[in-house]
Amino acid sequence: MNVRKIVTTVEEVLTEGGEPVSPAARVAVVLAVIDNPWAGQGFVRDLAPVIDDVAPRLGELLAPRVVEALGAPVEAYGKAAIVGLDGEIEHGSALIHTLKFGDHFRKAADATTLLPAVEKRAGAGTVFDIPLKHVTDATTRSHHQTVEARVPDAPRAGEIVIGLAAAAQGRPQARLAPLSTEQ
Repeated sequence: MNVRKIVTTVEEVLTEGGEPVSPAARVAVVLAVIDNPWAGQGFVRDLAPVIDDVAPRLGELLAPRVVEALGAPVEAYGKAAIVGLDGEIEHGSALIHTLKFGDHFRKAADATTLLPAVEKRAGAGTVFDIPLKHVTDATTRSHHQTVEARVPDAPRAGEIVIGLAAAAQGRPQARLAPLSTEQ
């Protein structure tokens, strides 16, 4: 696994809708830009050997970083894979849609729900939204949100951007009724 760079961002929302947000709403994103391990090989039928090698190491690398960057208990989380133009969307999906990757984040966040995800093929600098859901109850509406991410020079054609996002709370000023009120 060749990591070219790691980009970490932390956003704090202090005011929403003209009202103060207290404490500030924090969201952290950690993105690793890696060489696509399948790039230049043509169609690779069996992705499993590389998944077994790379996915666990990516999870070990990113999960503690995003939790540390957040600086608070994780209440919502998500993941992303943005594949460069010479790769397949399946290459990104292979690395993030495995327990060998996601369980590192689940353990670090003390989470039980499935990690929501975005994956796509795109050129360098593409803006993408990482969906977030509550770490233990995917029906908690206040935690359904997205965080925007971008690496200006990635992914290059033979790269993949792999990312994790974490929020310390739901949306700032969330006030939708629980889903149970409609059932």
